Amino acid sequence: MGVEIERKYLLRNQSWRGLAAGVAYCQGYIPTPDHRTVRVRTAGETGYLTLKGPVQGMSRSEFEYEIPVAEAEQILATLCDRPLIEKIRYKIPCAGHVWELDEFLGENLGLILIEVELGSEAETLVLPDWVGLEVTGDRRYYNSYLAKHPFRQWPDSVT
Repeated sequence: MGVEIERKYLLRNQSWRGLAAGVAYCQGYIPTPDHRTVRVRTAGETGYLTLKGPVQGMSRSEFEYEIPVAEAEQILATLCDRPLIEKIRYKIPCAGHVWELDEFLGENLGLILIEVELGSEAETLVLPDWVGLEVTGDRRYYNSYLAKHPFRQWPDSVT
């Protein structure tokens, strides 16, 4: 079984800029019951179908499959809820990990999130200086939540 163990953070500062080239992502969600997630994504010229189970701590089951990009685009256009998640992803190797920094566009413009995948929940991290407040476990920062409650609609006092 595939397992995703990740921690999620907000951005502290802009010193990450220039550390990696970005790739355009577009992703959408097909509604499911019981906190399961069906995601379709394009990343550059590649398509993916991802199935995720409910979150337990920092972990959840995850199964991801590459699919033809034309099929991913058709699923995004016809089966996924709106709005779609649009972002530029930067993969930044630092302190023994690859940090995935997502700069959101569209309805989530203004939000930048950082994720790092771990080998275990007990793994120790050294945070780069551009990593800020940890938001692991805060549902508001799940992409599936942002698809239903875009960041641009949040009250200004919430970040």
